[in-house]
Amino acid sequence: MEITPLHNHVLVERIEAESKTAGGIIIPDTAKEKPAEGKVIAVGEGNRDDHGKRIPLDVKKNDIVLFTKWGGTEIKVNGKEYLIVKESDILAIVNKK
Repeated sequence: MEITPLHNHVLVERIEAESKTAGGIIIPDTAKEKPAEGKVIAVGEGNRDDHGKRIPLDVKKNDIVLFTKWGGTEIKVNGKEYLIVKESDILAIVNKK
């Protein structure tokens, strides 16, 4: 099955956070928060303006993004967990250099 987001929605795969702190303390799974960082898997075509012209999204496939912790809808496709969020729930694009 393949998922294609509609309008201004984005399909994101969460990226797991480090399980160890900077000081070397291992964080158990029960104490971890769900990561707020993910990889964009697919994007919608964007909303339409008042004249019917598409407004493209600022994010694109394969971008690494930060998103709000409580935004979006969790789904499971072929055994993998994804999140569908509105573009407005994406806070930043991460540029790892």
